[in-house]
Amino acid sequence: MLTDRDSLLRKLHELRSEHRDLDTVIARVIDAGPMDQLHVVRLKKRKLLLKDEIAWLESRLIPDSIA
Repeated sequence: MLTDRDSLLRKLHELRSEHRDLDTVIARVIDAGPMDQLHVVRLKKRKLLLKDEIAWLESRLIPDSIA
């Protein structure tokens, strides 16, 4: 049975993969010639949202330290 930590790690892996894939997609859209600026902006916004979600998940996986 999967633990909460396992599911968080799996989700984190999926988000990181999608974030990396967006780099490729954005580069291809830009290199394809006359680019659709709105499409590029939407892809970059999605990438930023993924970055925020990745950071949130990473913070959930790091145990709180008692000072």
